[in-house]
Amino acid sequence: MLNKLISLFAIVLLSMNMHAQRDFYATYSFDHADTLRGMLRPERTAFDVHFYELDIKVDVEGQALEGHVNIHYNAVEDFDRLQLDLYRNMKISKVAFNGKELEFERDEDAVFINFPPQEKGTNGSFKVYYNGIPRVARQPPWDGGFVWTTDSRGKPWIGVACEGDGASLWWPNKDHLSDEPDSMAIRVSVPKGLTCIANGNLQSVNAEGDYNQFNWFVGYPINNYNVTVNIAAYAHFTDTYMAKDGSKLAMDYYVLQENEEKAKKHFQQSNGVLEAFEHYFGKYPFWEDGFALVETPYLGMEHQSAIAYGNQYKRGYLGRMIPRDMNWDYIIVHETGHEYFGNSISCDDLAEMWIHESFTTYMEALYVEYHYSKKDAIRYLISQRPFISNTQPIIGPKDVNWEDWTSSDHYFKGSWVLHTLRSAINDDQKWFDILKGFYQKHKISNIRSEDFFDYVKEATGKDYGAFFEQYLYHPSLPTLQYKIKDLDDNSIEFSYKWQASVKNFDMPVRVGNKEEDKLIFPTNEWKSIKLNNTNKEKLRIRKDLFLIHSEEVI
Repeated sequence: MLNKLISLFAIVLLSMNMHAQRDFYATYSFDHADTLRGMLRPERTAFDVHFYELDIKVDVEGQALEGHVNIHYNAVEDFDRLQLDLYRNMKISKVAFNGKELEFERDEDAVFINFPPQEKGTNGSFKVYYNGIPRVARQPPWDGGFVWTTDSRGKPWIGVACEGDGASLWWPNKDHLSDEPDSMAIRVSVPKGLTCIANGNLQSVNAEGDYNQFNWFVGYPINNYNVTVNIAAYAHFTDTYMAKDGSKLAMDYYVLQENEEKAKKHFQQSNGVLEAFEHYFGKYPFWEDGFALVETPYLGMEHQSAIAYGNQYKRGYLGRMIPRDMNWDYIIVHETGHEYFGNSISCDDLAEMWIHESFTTYMEALYVEYHYSKKDAIRYLISQRPFISNTQPIIGPKDVNWEDWTSSDHYFKGSWVLHTLRSAINDDQKWFDILKGFYQKHKISNIRSEDFFDYVKEATGKDYGAFFEQYLYHPSLPTLQYKIKDLDDNSIEFSYKWQASVKNFDMPVRVGNKEEDKLIFPTNEWKSIKLNNTNKEKLRIRKDLFLIHSEEVI
């Protein structure tokens, strides 16, 4: 998709959308397919999808799909032509509208459909019939596609994950993060003896010869990439979570039959995860659709109300990546966090996936703080730092559906940006009020990064624009430059200033010794402070609280 070649098109595109990132992406070019997939062209903005009816039959042996999707829309503008998305290896056989077939043409992974003139404000629906062999995921969930495998008993075990790549790799839709349907029906026919688990609530199972059709209904807005099917000979058990107000949440677990007893014990920690996140943000957002974990043949994915679970019932991340004295399942914590950030609060463009991933990765530390301590949460955050690369901005180029999975900075660095912001605000009660207040204001909606920037400014009375520009739109970290002058009374004169990509960067930071530190307020001009009971060996710059570099200037 991505060619690192200088092109006039890239320069024009990026000057419009990425001015704050200076020229970081000016040497990247994006092809026609990228813009078709990522840009909100008039053929997309003219209509708003409010309901999908997806109806498919799964050919397990042939690893193929066949079916249709009925798309209910509102006309936002007058139109006579719309864009849908479906990967080119999948074939659309017919588009039906008001009893007539519509003409359509394919351009890369986009399909343009010609309509009779539609007036702004009208409602309608059209049905798209399609079939094909969907792409097989090579490294799920990082590489999108279907996974076709078998369980230990030789029975089919099938899943799909398509974050980033898009739901259009397996069903026709308006595949852009800015447009979520208000609700959705998912009807999947699978061979008898197998169960299909999708999102929301199971309404019925209907026999169709050698197949059973599983009818699911999602009662909330949902990202297209969160729509899922999981097919296996599942065992099913249930639990309930009681919220602070006394209401009860239905919890469903679908696991391979050989893992049922193990899962019943291991999944009990889900209650503690929901309790921690309710404390910080409020009740689980998709209450009427319930909470579910579904065992999958890949590691995990935040499929709304049907979380994909593949961590093999181990602590941490497949037994790693958390301190040895902690015992919790990374996938349960992380993917449940996505129900709040990613699924409830969603971004409008893939370039801003930090809204999904940074907040959720930081929620792992909040889980630790709730069940252990703040000191342990900081210790956990420190364990994330080796995964920070500082090679590119956290926020990417818009309108091209671009996300670079060679960097994990929109996970771990973004988590540390929030931790650093908390330390800069220097008021934990205010920080937690910001997190909960922001979530409550924007839950079940799509947002942009500016919504968070503005909320922080309003809540604190301080403009953190330079902070966000430095950490989100530039790859490098700010550097605290300092000089030390020994004084006669067992103290030092500590001189300091910021060196940063953003000229007016002015974040406070803590310095001192092991027993005591002070909050100082560097700018791009030299300042000095006296630090008592401190020398060069005792000096401590609080990099456990702030994501910065430091450099002594001789």
